[in-house]
Amino acid sequence: MFESYDKDIGMLTNKINKKLIHYLNSKLVKFNITTEQWAVLVNLSKRNKISQKLLSEISTKDQSTITRIIDILVRKKFIERHQSKEDRRSIVIHITESGLSTCEKVAPFLEEIFNDVLKGISDEKLKIFNEVFLQIDENIDNLQ
Repeated sequence: MFESYDKDIGMLTNKINKKLIHYLNSKLVKFNITTEQWAVLVNLSKRNKISQKLLSEISTKDQSTITRIIDILVRKKFIERHQSKEDRRSIVIHITESGLSTCEKVAPFLEEIFNDVLKGISDEKLKIFNEVFLQIDENIDNLQ
């Protein structure tokens, strides 16, 4: 069995996560985007014209992080902020044509990378991997 869940699962998960993010960020440079920015942009491409609060929730980013990412994406002209027509105090986030174009280029690019990353791993093992990680995620939610 395991020597230590912390060492064998916790540290390995953390190591792979950092390695994967570093690798993906190095490849995404040519699209002028990072993995954090991509997570927000791709969510906005699926649910455009939403509040910053909702974008924060569906992107699983806290308010200060989402504000920083939105500021960067606005500077890159991937998204825009607009005042809500229903509530003038509320800001609605819109994806731009440039943002949509970036999504159309990045999504298949990332699929190719993940095909390489997952090479040699059967569909059965990937299904088990996903089930295990979803159960861990649920267990953590239930602890809070």
